[in-house]
Amino acid sequence: MRGAGDQRGRGRATQAADAARAAREEAAAAFYDMDQAQKYLAGRVTVFEDLDASAAAAARREFSGLSDAADAASLAYITVLDAHDLDPADGRERTPAQYDAARRAFVAATERLRQHTGKLNGFAERLAPAMARLEAALDQLPPRLTAARDAVAAAQAAVAEARDAGLDTDDAEADLARARDGLARLGSQGLGGLGLDGALRTADEVRAIAEGVRDAAAELPKAAEKVRHALASVKTRADVVAGRADPVRDAMKMLLRRYSQPCWQDLRGAPEAIEAGVVRARERLAEASAHASRAEWKDAQRALTAARTELSAADRRAGQVTGRVAELEAVAADPGGAAEGARFAVRDAQRLAMAQPGGAAPHHARALDALVDRLEKAPGRLTGAHPDYWAYLRELDAIKTAAGDVVTRIRSERAQQG
Repeated sequence: MRGAGDQRGRGRATQAADAARAAREEAAAAFYDMDQAQKYLAGRVTVFEDLDASAAAAARREFSGLSDAADAASLAYITVLDAHDLDPADGRERTPAQYDAARRAFVAATERLRQHTGKLNGFAERLAPAMARLEAALDQLPPRLTAARDAVAAAQAAVAEARDAGLDTDDAEADLARARDGLARLGSQGLGGLGLDGALRTADEVRAIAEGVRDAAAELPKAAEKVRHALASVKTRADVVAGRADPVRDAMKMLLRRYSQPCWQDLRGAPEAIEAGVVRARERLAEASAHASRAEWKDAQRALTAARTELSAADRRAGQVTGRVAELEAVAADPGGAAEGARFAVRDAQRLAMAQPGGAAPHHARALDALVDRLEKAPGRLTGAHPDYWAYLRELDAIKTAAGDVVTRIRSERAQQG
């Protein structure tokens, strides 16, 4: 009987040992699954951060919590594994109770490991749509990088060709250096710390800068030709403007003889100002020629622009004198004719005011009556041997402007009333 009991005892011990070892295998498989899920998710979060650091911040925080919990579950599993050695070195069998305790401990560890694996996998599923969108956008980066590299290479070739032709490529080379720096940053590691959007934007910026450099370098020979033509053109213009000084001087003498001081005092010194402007323009032209001889086309263009500015100012000054003579002669010959424009503007404003429902508004009527009064009094300014025709013309212009203001206010009020 004792032999049969011993046999049954050994059978129960064997069954318990097999169950404990099976539980241990399940725990090991659960540990492996959780470890793989944790490693996979760590990689995905790192990629997320590379692609969009700001959007990945919340994901990193959530993953850190899950990872800490998974590490705790791993430690608990290892503790159970160390506490329940089912294959001791001394070869002694454990009791059924010991095997059963080991089985329960491994089952509990398995359950905990599987729970954390589920949480990790659930987070991975929630992260998947954002990652899919980013990775789809990531597919755009290689062709944009290729376009940027090709543009930089084309720009380098264009700048080298212009430089070999003796043209000033300093500005083009400075922009080319910027494009190279951007390209180097993109190629340094990963996305260069720029994030996906930053990398795409930088690639596009590099391409745009490089294309601009290529175009600018290609334009340099044309710029040189333009400067050469402009030098001849501006020199001719300087001679023309210089030739206006004597006629302006004669016109000023005529103004001084025929008209009162208020008619010409703001034009005093015009001939001298014209001559001085021409002198300064020719100095700038000399500078432009010197720059052009050294192929410094940008500096030559700046000097030419300065020369043109001086000549435009001198030409405008000459025009003021000759224009003043024409205006004064016209008004002196027919003072009433000069008033027609102002008279028409006032009448036009009156017609518009009266066309309003109920007739002219009181404030518009008062303003227009005041203009009529000014118009009637304006000829009274033309007194003495040398009337102040210029003051008369300015008064007429002021009346015309004021009439236009009344028209503008009437139309604005009409628009507001619907």
